[in-house]
Amino acid sequence: MPIIKSAKKAARQAVKRTEHNQEIKKAIKSALKTFKANPTPANLSKAQSEYDKAAKKGLIKKNTASRRKSALVKITKATAKPAKKATPAKKATAKKTTK
Repeated sequence: MPIIKSAKKAARQAVKRTEHNQEIKKAIKSALKTFKANPTPANLSKAQSEYDKAAKKGLIKKNTASRRKSALVKITKATAKPAKKATPAKKATAKKTTK
């Protein structure tokens, strides 16, 4: 146990910060679990928002959040129904023949 007054305060702050960080991590995990169960754009938005919040608070780095969000987008695109691509009509070109 800390003896010095400032060390006691630091210990109290550490406990509060740990609790707060765990809440944020739980929110990320629950949003991610919901997204993986049903990868819809609404769930994607919620999961991305949680990653942004964690990065803003300094819990995870900005690039880590970006990388994870990118992976979620890939999952969403993979599960989405592939749209039929319109094939461009081939132009009939008449060749001139000379005799």
